[in-house]
Amino acid sequence: MPVSSSYILKDYKLIFAVITVALVWGTTFLAIRVAVETIPAWFVAGIRQFLASIIMLIVLLSRKEFKWIGWKNLGYQIVFSTLMLIVANGMTTVAEESVSSSVASLISASSPILVFLGSVAIGLQKFSFKALTGVLMCFSGILFIFWDGLQDLANPDYRMGIIFLFCAITGWASGTIFTKKLNIQSGNISLNLFYQFLFAGIIQIIFAFIFSESYHFESWTLKSIFAMLYLAVFGSVAAFFAFHYALTKISPVQVSILAYINTIIAIFLGWLIMDEKISVKFIMAAVLIICGVFIINYKPEMFKRQKIE
Repeated sequence: MPVSSSYILKDYKLIFAVITVALVWGTTFLAIRVAVETIPAWFVAGIRQFLASIIMLIVLLSRKEFKWIGWKNLGYQIVFSTLMLIVANGMTTVAEESVSSSVASLISASSPILVFLGSVAIGLQKFSFKALTGVLMCFSGILFIFWDGLQDLANPDYRMGIIFLFCAITGWASGTIFTKKLNIQSGNISLNLFYQFLFAGIIQIIFAFIFSESYHFESWTLKSIFAMLYLAVFGSVAAFFAFHYALTKISPVQVSILAYINTIIAIFLGWLIMDEKISVKFIMAAVLIICGVFIINYKPEMFKRQKIE
């Protein structure tokens, strides 16, 4: 039975998924920053995920694929939703009320190191000096970008935001490893995402009413609302679908390393929209990051379809 064309198709799907994750999540740091200008962070996170769940429900009903997934699978989806959406996404959103999108992208860029070490610790991936070198090279590049502004991390105004961000990357790394280890991304990805988004949306909206100091809906600007809608449609639905799909084909470290590409995009948008300078340091950092990504990811067979048991 000929399979070459099928594998080629799968490869293109994987490439498209990786590009989607890299590009879309690269824009979310700026979109979150715009959204939280007038909308409390937990409302941004909660409404974003709840709208995403409605979109997934419409897709499932149109395909006649909506169904109950069982208590065991629901438990997996709730754990993933808690780690990746409530902790990682939610706390990043809260942090960007007091921390710039650049600093947020810097700290988020350290998540692949946690994924790599965690994957090695539980035996999901073998220790590799090549991969470790690539991770450290990438992180050096990120530090190079922000070398002149690292002292800002000690600013008391940023401290709570930074704590939230470190909690966020821990949740993200744990969720990435958990997903790959238990293979919960297999099966109907759209169905799994519906339950993840719905659970996260409900919990985060509850948090919004509990923890928001004020939520005067009339003060929400159209710019912030449109940014929140963008986060729901592209940042959640499109990117998380692509992320789940990519995890069925490549390792957690390979997927999580996209955080570095996201950071480059975040800095580029800062230059394009907020008139931030791209210096020689930025160019040197970009070279370090790209080389590090290449060192970690390159394998002749890396885009071949993995057999999912």
